[in-house]
Parts: sequence; C-alpha cells; structure tokens
Amino acid sequence: MNLVTVKEQFLKSVKAHGLSDTAYDFVYRGVNNVTLLMVLKCVMIDVADPKFLRDDNGYTCEFLDPEKLVSLSKNQEYQLESNFLDEAISKGDECFAILDGACLASYGWYSNKPTKVSDELELHFDKRYIYMYNGFTHPNYRGRRLHAIGMTMALDHYLKRGYSGIVSWVEANNFNSLRSCYRMGYSGFGEIYVIKLFRNHLIFRAGKCRDYGFKVSVIG
Repeated sequence: MNLVTVKEQFLKSVKAHGLSDTAYDFVYRGVNNVTLLMVLKCVMIDVADPKFLRDDNGYTCEFLDPEKLVSLSKNQEYQLESNFLDEAISKGDECFAILDGACLASYGWYSNKPTKVSDELELHFDKRYIYMYNGFTHPNYRGRRLHAIGMTMALDHYLKRGYSGIVSWVEANNFNSLRSCYRMGYSGFGEIYVIKLFRNHLIFRAGKCRDYGFKVSVIG
C-alpha cells in the first residue's frame, strides 16, 4: 500500500468518522500489528421495534435447519465455513436468515451457551439472554436494513420464548456497526478490554457487564 493510498483512506475516514475516531482506529490497528488488543463495546436490546417486524419485499425469513445450512455453505460467498458450522450446530446455536428466493441475503447466529470470540477466548453471559453473533449481509443486499429486520424478528421470537433480550458486542473501532446497533435500539452497558502480553491475556471489564454475566475467559 503506497502513501497516496494511505492518505486517501485517511481523509475518507476523517470525512466519515471525524478526526478523533480516525486517530483511535489508527492506534487500535497499530497495536494489533504488534499484539492482540480488543475493546468490546457490550450492547443489549429487549424491545422489538415494530417497524422492523414487517417485510413487504417478498423475502423468506426463517431459522435454518442444519441440512439447509450445509447446502448453503457450498457457496463460499455466504461465509459459512464447515468447521464453524459443525461447532455451532453441535452446541445448538440457531441461525435466523433472510432469503431472496434461493439466495441467502442476510443471517445472524444466536446462542444460549458460551461462545468463542477467537480460537483462544470465549464469551460468557447470563442465561436469561440470547447472544447474537456472526451477523452477515451479502454485498448485493447491503443498505436494505436486512440485518435490523432479521435481528428484530429473532428478538421477537426469543422474547416470546421467555428470554429477557439479546446481548452482543462490537469492536470499539467498528464505528459503522456501532451506529447501526444504536439505530436498531441497542443500548450499551459496558466494555471489555483484552490485551495479550507474551502468552498471557489481560482481561478487564467495565460498566454493567457483571449485571449481564458478560465476561471473556481464556479457553482451556
């Protein structure tokens, strides 16, 4: 990547996110070139916004069974790797998807069990809540608010099953996703900080993470 490209990307980021956020992202990425740094913005939602419960575009919105997921995973554009699928299905996680005919337009995964954040780290949370992770919208369908529609439909489903709401997290430098979450009705309840020094992970949590049983631990 040449200096002209770096400058263009920097100016584009400043225009989109402001100077302070761009500087934060620059430092965040710089640290991750040396060692692992994660700052997780923890969010929750417990009310389904009615405007996202309507679908007037002819999509099919449903939880996908394992057979359908395996079939769809053959298309690499959908980012459903076999190792991930095997693990998610074996632990009982559910995938709520929006399909446009045979095309997988958007999906999100939902779990009521501890779930990997990385190969070394695992997220735990209060069992009153469902954890949403691994959201995806196909590039051809972005900008249609399908993630908001799918997540809200899933939330409505889990609320009716007796859960208190959905919890999730977004990395602190993912400004677009954070804004999207807040527009959907998510509210923040804390942060989790992870930094790896040599072979050890230092993990801190702040805010109301304890109230939601929200914590990250090393696997094993």
